[in-house]
Amino acid sequence: MWRTLLVAALLVFAGCATEPPGSGVDADEPGANGTGASDADTNGANEDTATERRALTTDAATNRSNPWGKGELTVAIENAANESRNFRPLVSQALDFWSENSSRYAGFPIGFELVSNASNPDVVVEFVERIDSCANVTDPAGCAPFVTGGNVSRPVTVDVVGSYSNESTLLVVTHELGHVLGLNHSAEPQSVMAPSSALSTLPQPNATERRLPWNDSNLTVFLDASWVDDRDEAREQVRRALDFYADGANGTVPTNVSFELVENRTAADVQITLGNDDLPCRIGERGSCGRVRGIDPDGDDALEQYDRLRITVGKVDAEAVGWHVGYWLGYGFGFDDDADWPEPFRNASHDDRRSEWWNAS
Repeated sequence: MWRTLLVAALLVFAGCATEPPGSGVDADEPGANGTGASDADTNGANEDTATERRALTTDAATNRSNPWGKGELTVAIENAANESRNFRPLVSQALDFWSENSSRYAGFPIGFELVSNASNPDVVVEFVERIDSCANVTDPAGCAPFVTGGNVSRPVTVDVVGSYSNESTLLVVTHELGHVLGLNHSAEPQSVMAPSSALSTLPQPNATERRLPWNDSNLTVFLDASWVDDRDEAREQVRRALDFYADGANGTVPTNVSFELVENRTAADVQITLGNDDLPCRIGERGSCGRVRGIDPDGDDALEQYDRLRITVGKVDAEAVGWHVGYWLGYGFGFDDDADWPEPFRNASHDDRRSEWWNAS
């Protein structure tokens, strides 16, 4: 029986562009700053339905026998993830935790001898780039056998993904070693043995620093033009904006970017709503809003990858729809500074936004 630890963090950030009524000022000047909101979510691997879920309290644990049949285990380390990183201190801390707490939580005392290149170890902690399969869980952070007794086939291998921060790596190693001592996901301490925890990776480039902040260069698009009167013109404007970015957006995005219109809103990478008189980013009905969603695996409060872009265009002139959609498509490619956007979206006037801006070089 194998157990896993799996976590995915989810954050949401948003911005808005306004188009107030009046003359003498560009009516639909987009705001330069975005506002942020947090919507963290963690996903954990579930216990196998055939596994007995029993909390191992201190009293219950005292009656358990040592499944290894020996009082000290030899532990080796193999590093196939990052040769420049020294994982030994983290493994040592995890082993110290169980040496001090095995009687309380596992029900038997046990010690460990850490020998990085042991020839005949009982346990091998192997740091890997990724774990392809473990209990049918996608992208687990760690994986280890659930040792409960009988003849243990040595060495037992504990796989740990080597791209997490020191704090998260220590938690994953400690968690997986708990399985090696026979503890399941219901066991105490839950701060260690819970099936899911908030993990962070080593620092990664933010989405705004990546040329393509999406997992795939082929983005699916759902278009809702039901709120506009001239739907044909609106759809043509959106098509112009999509084509502009598919052609490289004057060299600001990769040339392999493509878009595919789909009928399923919830499954689309990009969701565009036109003519809505209730903009989610402000009170009023003129202007547009952009909102990106994605993941923050390194826990620095900045998204490293996007998985959703929502564009809402309010009551703007039909010939300005494409410009607003194009502006927020740039937001979806990580643009966060005026200089990042291609020329048609920099300091555009009222007339510029209603022109054939996609022909500008």
